Amino acid sequence: MLPCSADHRGLCRASSAGYLSLLLFSVLVTISAACSNGACQVLEACAAATDCGPGLYCGNCPASGKNQPVCTRGQAIAPTSIINGLPFNKYTWLVTHNSFSIVDAPPLPGVQRLTFYNQEDTVTNQLRNGVRGLMLDVYDFENDIWLCHSFQRQCFNFTAFQPAINTLTEVEAFLSQNPTEIVTIILEDYVKAPKGLTTLFTKAGLDKYWFPVSKMPRKGEDWPTVTEMVQENHRLLVFTSDGSKEALEGIAYQWKYMVENESGDPGVKPGSCPKRKESKPLNSKSASLFFQNYFPTYPVEAEACKEHSTSLEEMVGTCYKAAGAMPNFLAVNFYMRSDGVGVFDAVDRMNGRTLCGCSTVSACQAGAPFGSCKNVSIPTRSPVTNNAGSFTGSVQFAKSASTVYSPNRLVVFMFYIPLMAFWL
Repeated sequence: MLPCSADHRGLCRASSAGYLSLLLFSVLVTISAACSNGACQVLEACAAATDCGPGLYCGNCPASGKNQPVCTRGQAIAPTSIINGLPFNKYTWLVTHNSFSIVDAPPLPGVQRLTFYNQEDTVTNQLRNGVRGLMLDVYDFENDIWLCHSFQRQCFNFTAFQPAINTLTEVEAFLSQNPTEIVTIILEDYVKAPKGLTTLFTKAGLDKYWFPVSKMPRKGEDWPTVTEMVQENHRLLVFTSDGSKEALEGIAYQWKYMVENESGDPGVKPGSCPKRKESKPLNSKSASLFFQNYFPTYPVEAEACKEHSTSLEEMVGTCYKAAGAMPNFLAVNFYMRSDGVGVFDAVDRMNGRTLCGCSTVSACQAGAPFGSCKNVSIPTRSPVTNNAGSFTGSVQFAKSASTVYSPNRLVVFMFYIPLMAFWL
């Protein structure tokens, strides 16, 4: 553009104003054409949490180079809502690692926290969002049982603790309010008090849901169906890492009933799925449950969205080949974080393949032959070019679908238009 002379400055101002008006009109048309007010679907661009539909939040994944916010999945599809009545071990369930170790959890008086955090919302919200397995580390201290995630010496020195009864009461409330749901608890067990755990679970009101050890298959057979488990109210499975607890308290010794891959960094190494040292070989036929760990040794919130992308899908395939079976449990950190679909999509795909032979569980048809699949749209992670908005700050999970801080770029742009016109 040629510079304006003093004689033609008024004309230049008029031309600039017209140009800016046209530019503003173009932006308005682009924004208005985009979805909003709860109409945006998964992976569609968003400017605020309110743009996205139910079960979605507005987020991005800078760790993967994706700064454009898109509507991101925050809730799981219950596989039993589509295909019900199969043995429990035919399904894949989402699990949270150190479910109780929550960022920004209110501090307890006199309790020091020296720990890594693994989750971002309450156990109640985790369960509401479709998590069906909880990994808990339990210790006894001063005639009570506490949850702790820290270095073992620090746990015994009474740091990074919270009472276990608090979390178990949340589980009881969920099971009471959702009479068809089944929850599994995996205990890393350091409790030495005789009958300490059974007393704790009874105090929390969970004994009435307890799945008895006597009914657990010991030679790799199928489990009872989910329908039978619900009818008998055996909707809580509890496993311990302490082999003595099965005979003493009737708590299932984990390694009798499931195989498990290595946790931490070995469990996320591409192309490798080693077994945990306590576990039988992953392809053992004497255990009917397969537990897959998928989280690095040191959890980093900002990296979780990237971890839950392509690398997760590849690792599921690697572990499937190692075990010859689809994992029944998938354990992760920061389960809500993804670049759009994350662990929820991975679990959908795992259930789809096992339950009906389809690419995703939403393509399954109840009562149809195996491999008869509906045509459904499967989200892809293709780049998004609509640059409608962005957000700053950490993701908040106060509700079942999260809220994010989302300043709208359009507001900023409109603010600067008059200033630009004035100075031209």
